[in-house]
Amino acid sequence: MQERHTNRERYFEEQAHTTRNYYIPYIKKNIGNLPNKVLEVGCGEGGNLLPFAELGCDTIGIDIAVSRIEQAKNFFITKKQKGTFIASDIFLLNDLQKHFPLILIHDVIEHIDNKELFLHSLKNYLSPNGVIFIAFPAWQMPFGGHQQIARSKVISHMPFIHLLPRILYQGILRIFSEQESTIQELLTIKQTRCTIEMLRKTVKQTGYQIVNEQLYFINPHYKIKFGLAPRKLNRMIAHIPFIRNVFSTSCFYLIKPT
Repeated sequence: MQERHTNRERYFEEQAHTTRNYYIPYIKKNIGNLPNKVLEVGCGEGGNLLPFAELGCDTIGIDIAVSRIEQAKNFFITKKQKGTFIASDIFLLNDLQKHFPLILIHDVIEHIDNKELFLHSLKNYLSPNGVIFIAFPAWQMPFGGHQQIARSKVISHMPFIHLLPRILYQGILRIFSEQESTIQELLTIKQTRCTIEMLRKTVKQTGYQIVNEQLYFINPHYKIKFGLAPRKLNRMIAHIPFIRNVFSTSCFYLIKPT
């Protein structure tokens, strides 16, 4: 039990490290000073929001998973930081509309089936001139299916397995005794297949413009997780449709309503 607790704490710290050293500098570089209020949709255990709270931002995290919200509250307590965490569907919280100059969507968009409706509805929660930060792994990259969340060490370390036909992928997950909830989450990501091209198209269709796009060959999160120095994707490859998805382990976007 102690080891499991330690692993969770390490994961939260990894999230906070990446936000502190990469997400926040990226946001500041492109929009200037950080806003005083930040909302994260799909906040999980709160690791991404901690550095914002440390800088004095009013932080609010929303997640539909009650257990993760409880972990986020406890994490902030142990770090002696203030934050508001709510277990709910964001679109049921009408009192938060028009409140936020910055909304974070980290490793969330690839889970959403109807991305157009999701992004369109988020406009209601942006304050005037507000921006949305999106980060996600491109679908065709080696672990673009989030198979690293699998309990099986074989599955979690197997690149490109998510690109197999659905019925074969599902069968392999069951052979390795993955939990049904994990299987369904992985199949949902497979169904949505979030590519760079899809994200760009959805942004345009929902009345946003891209403020900045940055594709990474080596995900900044790998710095603390694997000791690998982050590397941006080569500009030539970044301009080749579809091919760039294979080499983009993380995609950063800042978007705002047109």
